[in-house]
Amino acid sequence: MASEKKQSNPMREIKLSGQSPVFSKARYTVRSFGIRRNEKIACYVTVRGEKAMQLLESGLKVKEYELLRRNFSETGCFGFGIQEHIDLGIKYDPSTGIYGMDFYVVLERAGYRVARRRRCKSRVGIQHRVTKEDAMKWFQVKYEGVILNKAQANTS
Repeated sequence: MASEKKQSNPMREIKLSGQSPVFSKARYTVRSFGIRRNEKIACYVTVRGEKAMQLLESGLKVKEYELLRRNFSETGCFGFGIQEHIDLGIKYDPSTGIYGMDFYVVLERAGYRVARRRRCKSRVGIQHRVTKEDAMKWFQVKYEGVILNKAQANTS
């Protein structure tokens, strides 16, 4: 029965990035959702470099290169979600079904290692940090994207 459950888990079959995913476990039992503590409920992959740009390009193509202003954080990161994975061009598999997917992009300038290294940690200077405006400008220039306000997004 355990091997049957392993084969039916769609997260094992999906390899969009070509890398093996890391699984997230539930912190608490939520009976109304049918989730138990420490049960694997999600998976994620960290992608860098050229492969990350290709995945981001395909995700933005689904969103038609339009993001909301609130998708951007103050630290220069942005994220968005898609409703159906088949929009990315992945073939539909009835055994897997349709699932959504979130993209989260972290923008950093060279030199951010000083804040993360183990020895001689330091802070990243204010001028060197990526701001919300920097991230929005990068998105508009790199992908010729459009940033909408919430009111504009609801009307279209």
